Amino acid sequence: MPSARRLLFFAAGAAMFVFGITLAAPGALFGFAETRARLHVDLPQQGDIFLVLYLGVFVSTILVGPVIDSFGNKIVLTTSAALVVAGLLGFSLAGSFFSAVAASFVLGFGGGGLNTAANALVADLYHENRGAMLNLLGVFFGVGAVLIVVAAKYLMVVGGALAAICTVTYLALPFPRPKEAVGFSLFASVRAVRYPMVIAYAALLFCESGNESAIGSWTSTYTGSNAVLAVYWGGLMTGRVFAAKIVTRISKDRLLLLSGIGSAIGTVILVLGSAMAGAAIVGLSFASIYPTTLAMAADRYQRLAGTIFGLLFALGLIGGMLFPWAVGHLSGHYGLRAGMMLPLAGAAAIVALVSVITKGER
Repeated sequence: MPSARRLLFFAAGAAMFVFGITLAAPGALFGFAETRARLHVDLPQQGDIFLVLYLGVFVSTILVGPVIDSFGNKIVLTTSAALVVAGLLGFSLAGSFFSAVAASFVLGFGGGGLNTAANALVADLYHENRGAMLNLLGVFFGVGAVLIVVAAKYLMVVGGALAAICTVTYLALPFPRPKEAVGFSLFASVRAVRYPMVIAYAALLFCESGNESAIGSWTSTYTGSNAVLAVYWGGLMTGRVFAAKIVTRISKDRLLLLSGIGSAIGTVILVLGSAMAGAAIVGLSFASIYPTTLAMAADRYQRLAGTIFGLLFALGLIGGMLFPWAVGHLSGHYGLRAGMMLPLAGAAAIVALVSVITKGER
């Protein structure tokens, strides 16, 4: 692996580490009663904050895909890292529901840019083995998410410092130029929905992202234990290490199908049975779905990876926005156990969608 390419891979990995902190931090912090007391929020308002976090990711993702294809990754990574610094600082200092909402949007907006740019960069650098390298990239996301859960009170500062270092580093690093002048358009990601299989990929990521964010946001509240949440994120990280090796031995579509089935089994166990065992199975199974789906999309649409990734992330993250919000509001009316039935429905949809995609690929 050439040193320049390795350096850029780890730069993308740092972005995903920070993105892991971005998505996991609110869910981990709301596991502490003092956080809820400081912000004066109830369960529906907690769901609203998660919704706004993912809204920020969604808006950013729609915008940055065409920017990446037209101008490259440097501008997106640098700006996004700076926004994460501002968002983490704002969330740490928030003293009310409205200030937390504002900080969550900024945090999500910056995190969405880091996520899209990092994945597009690695897909561009490793066209010969995208599946393995995108799964390895996802390990950095899992490490950030696990650490923020087990050390939430301390890693907010570390995450902000790392994001600040990334901001400066990305300015100094040389990044590949866009391969093709595709012409900048804010609607390029929207138009990409017409391409074959893209809507199926997006629907899968809608349900997977929805379940991933709902479980990541509500598990500590549902179980009363951050340890269960840490096991979930740890399974996600570990699963991507294994997936990077497995995908070199079996086809991407077969890995996707096995992961979808495993995620459904794990979700049932988490919600209705043993929380710790279920969290581990869900994390391990979720691990490969996102990066493997992205690798399959990049194989089909190599020249427009940023735009395609932008669309997939954006439509997928609508699920990421809606599921935690819906769990909060369902829980406010019917109780938290009833709210956690939503991930069960999402698990069933994931199995159906991966079946459709694997048939389409073959």
